[in-house]
Amino acid sequence: MRKYRPEEIAGVIDHTLLRPDAVEEDVRRLCEEALRYGFHSVCVSPCFVARARDFLGEGPVSVCTVIGFPTGASLTAVKLYEAIETVLHGADELDVVINVGLAKSGRWNELRREIESIVTASPDAVHKIIIETGCLDDGGITKASQAAAEAGAEFVKTSTGFGPRGASLRDVELMKRAVSGRARIKAAGGIKTLGQVVSFLQAGASRIGTSSGVSIMEEAYDAYGRLDPA
Repeated sequence: MRKYRPEEIAGVIDHTLLRPDAVEEDVRRLCEEALRYGFHSVCVSPCFVARARDFLGEGPVSVCTVIGFPTGASLTAVKLYEAIETVLHGADELDVVINVGLAKSGRWNELRREIESIVTASPDAVHKIIIETGCLDDGGITKASQAAAEAGAEFVKTSTGFGPRGASLRDVELMKRAVSGRARIKAAGGIKTLGQVVSFLQAGASRIGTSSGVSIMEEAYDAYGRLDPA
């Protein structure tokens, strides 16, 4: 099994705070942790995007937010507005929840068109399309992943963390095969340990969403040695 340097682990983590009871001080702490440990991004609710951007400035940590979260059942026009506005407020990356009902009904063209419209409306953002794997069978996971890749999304993401279950290694393997190199994979939902992070990376994920980034990094330092974060 490959050993990952702590900075490699940090660089794939979207340090996440999507609790409904989060307050501004929580966002400040999240941003301070992201800067300290070198996480790829902070992922916050849309209402906190501007504050996260203020806290982080134009430094190396990106600002990620969620669109249509957590059910994906918003009108397409609402998702479009949310995407455009959050980018204007400073978001670099958008984690967009699909309309799961369209996927479960096999309405793939409609699903692809919705994703494509959001990608087109926010061209400066990185788009990670959340397909909520816990709601889909293997065929649905495959087709939803393909729809996201065909629509131009840079990533397909497993889960919201608010659905029936979190990510599984099988999900990631199915998604990776489905996109055939056209998009990358983000695993999220229930990822709390260094061992899980490494397993998901080896299964094919290249980004990890977790609210346990600090404890994961402390595990990494214990396992591989500490280079004090800035």
